[in-house]
Amino acid sequence: MLINCVAYQDGRKLADIPVEDISEYVASPECFVWVALRDAEQHELLKMQEEFGLHELAVEDASRGHQRPKIEEYGDSLFVVVKMAALELDELVIGEVDIFVGQNYVLSSRQNSEQGFLGVRARAEREPQLLQQGPAFVLYALMDAVVDRYFPIVDAMESELEAIEERIFIRGSQRNNIERLYALKRKVMTLRHAVAPLLDAIGKLHGGRVPAVCQNTQEYFRDVHDHLHRITASLDTIRDTIGTAIQVNLSMVALEEGEVNKRLAAWAAIFAVLTAFAGIWGMNFKNMPELDWRFGYPLALSAMASVSFYLYRRFRRAGWL
Repeated sequence: MLINCVAYQDGRKLADIPVEDISEYVASPECFVWVALRDAEQHELLKMQEEFGLHELAVEDASRGHQRPKIEEYGDSLFVVVKMAALELDELVIGEVDIFVGQNYVLSSRQNSEQGFLGVRARAEREPQLLQQGPAFVLYALMDAVVDRYFPIVDAMESELEAIEERIFIRGSQRNNIERLYALKRKVMTLRHAVAPLLDAIGKLHGGRVPAVCQNTQEYFRDVHDHLHRITASLDTIRDTIGTAIQVNLSMVALEEGEVNKRLAAWAAIFAVLTAFAGIWGMNFKNMPELDWRFGYPLALSAMASVSFYLYRRFRRAGWL
């Protein structure tokens, strides 16, 4: 679905133009065209390919979707795949935006995402001195917007991890803690799979050999690279902390099991003494004087109770009961 199709000249908006007129504006060296699509159909991409002269392999990747974040060169044009992320009802939803960039055009096609780029376009149009740099600045603005949306997600993950850590030492919460930690770990790894490849790819746009279309905007892409590096470092820290939290949680489970085992062992020892006494006096041999003694039964019960009470006090003092 077409969101908008706008022609620009000298950093200022000329007009919203129909798709059929794109090729005419692209042919003018003073202009560039910025088109935004959402959940584009195959025929829409083919139409854009015809108007912009897009490479067929890039169009094929965009039509298939589910691409790994990457930046590829096709002659004097670029094909960029960036993953969009959003938290919806505590679930991490990953979308995709495919960006085609040439000397005088930018085409973005987003899929599986409710987050748009109208704010990015408005911001760019408010800064004509920057928009005057052409499609490369638009590419930077789009990528910067996507990357900046990662930060609140990382902050939410850190807050969730802190909340789980506060419950680690609460008795009886270990199972729920482990489930939440593993769910958080899945979200961290999903976001990292979106960030890490892009961190490697964006290095192509600043320093060293840079595509011609991005020659004058290298410092902007270096700024995006720095943001991605910070996000990656934060995700690695969260992942390591989750691993530590899981180990501490499992240790707490082992400690609780040890406490239960100690209680069982203490009661087993007490009943073992009672069983020993009962076993001795229950043999009924003929020459056992205490069997015929008047005070034998009360004495036996008193001895068993005394020893049991003594053991109970010792185990209680040792913290086993």
